[in-house]
Amino acid sequence: MGTQHIVVVGAGIVGAASAIWLRRAGLEVTLVDKGAPGMGASYGNACILARSAIVPVTTPGLIPKGPRYLFDPNFPLFMRWSYLPRLLPWLAKYLKNANDADTRRISRGLATVVGDSVEQHKALTDGMPAAKWIQDSEYNFVYRDRAAFEADAYTWALRREAGFVPEIIEGDAVREREPILSPDMRLLAVNKDHGFILNPGSYVQDLVTQFEGMGGRFLQAEVKDFELMGGQITAVATDQGRLACDKAVLSAGVWSGALMKKLGLEVPLEAERGYHIIFKNPSQRPNNPMMLTEGKFVATPMDQGLRCAGIVEFGGLSDVKSRKPLEMLRRTVARTFPDLDYTTEEEWLGFRPAPTDSLPLIGEVRGSGVYTAFGHHHIGLTGGPKTGRLVADMIAGNWPNADVSAFDPMRFAKT
Repeated sequence: MGTQHIVVVGAGIVGAASAIWLRRAGLEVTLVDKGAPGMGASYGNACILARSAIVPVTTPGLIPKGPRYLFDPNFPLFMRWSYLPRLLPWLAKYLKNANDADTRRISRGLATVVGDSVEQHKALTDGMPAAKWIQDSEYNFVYRDRAAFEADAYTWALRREAGFVPEIIEGDAVREREPILSPDMRLLAVNKDHGFILNPGSYVQDLVTQFEGMGGRFLQAEVKDFELMGGQITAVATDQGRLACDKAVLSAGVWSGALMKKLGLEVPLEAERGYHIIFKNPSQRPNNPMMLTEGKFVATPMDQGLRCAGIVEFGGLSDVKSRKPLEMLRRTVARTFPDLDYTTEEEWLGFRPAPTDSLPLIGEVRGSGVYTAFGHHHIGLTGGPKTGRLVADMIAGNWPNADVSAFDPMRFAKT
C-alpha cells in the first residue's frame, strides 16, 4: 500500500496543527479552506494560551441567572431576539449541563485538551519561524474586591482541583503589578505558566507556510461534500474539483455542522458571535494578559495594539455587527483602564463553534475515515495544537495516550 493521502478541511489553528502533525507522520496532506489561512475564528480570539480555561459557561446556577444577564446592559451576554426561536432547541440542550455533575465532567474533558497548551504550541512550532509569535506570560483575573473574587469560589475550586492555584494580590499592590488598572480594581488572581500569541492570524499563516515547505499542499476552495464508498471516504468534493483521499479531517469550525449532515449526523452546534476591538497605538498596555471579570472579556497586549475580546452574542451567522456588544466593551474598557489613550480602533466579529456540551468533537465518524476536529467554543487557539496532534496520532495508528472518549463525535448520534 502506498502513502496515504489525507485531506484536512479548514485552515484555522486546528487544521494547520493537524496538517503539520500528519506531515510529520509521513502522510501526504492537502489542506483546504474557502478563505485565507487563519482568517476565521482563529484570527479574532483573545490570543491567550489559557491552560486554566477548564470551566464551561454552563456552571450550576446559570439557569436562574440567565434571564437577568440577558437584560443587563453591562453583562457581556447579548441576544438577537429574532433569532431566539431558532436557538431554543440548542439552548435547551445547552442548559441541561448547568449542574455540578456535568460541569465537572466537562471540566475534566477540557483539561485534557488545554492543560498542556503552552508545551503543545512549542512542540508544534519547534524549529519553525512561527515560534516567534509565542510569548510566555501570566494570565491574571481582575476583580473589584475580595467579595467579587469569592463570588467565583465554585470556578476557582474547579481550577484548584486541576492544579491551577492562583497567587492573590490585593489593595495598592494590584496597581503596582498592573499600572493600567483603575484604582477601583483591588484584587488580582495571578495564574503562572500561561502564554499568549502576539498575532494569531499571522501565526496560523506562518504555520501553513511552514506546512507547504514540508511538502504539504494548501488549496483555497470550498468543500461541498464527502464521497463515500461502502461507508468509507474516497474523496472530498470542492468547488475546484474532486480531491481523492484515504482519510479526511473536518476542522472547519462552525461551518463543520453542515458537512456533518452529509455524513448523516446532526450535531447540535451553534454559532456564538464573538467580538473584539483592537485599540491601536495604546498609551498603556497590561504587563500580562488579563481577564476583566466584570465584563467577562480579556485584554491582551498583542503586536497590533491592545486587543479586548470575549463578548458573547447569540444571533446566527449574519456578518452584521450589533452595536450594543461593542458599546458595552468600550464602556468597560474606559472604566477599567481610565488613563488609556489610543489613535484608532479595529472592530471584529466572528463565529465560535459551540456544541451543547462545550466539548470539541475529536475522533472518527462511524469508521468512515472522516475524523472530526472542531467545536472548541472558547478554547480553539488554546487547544488547537493538542487537538491536531490527537487526530494525527489516530490517523497514523498511534492511539493517543489520553482518554479521548469525551470527545467522540458519535455521542450526538441518535440511538
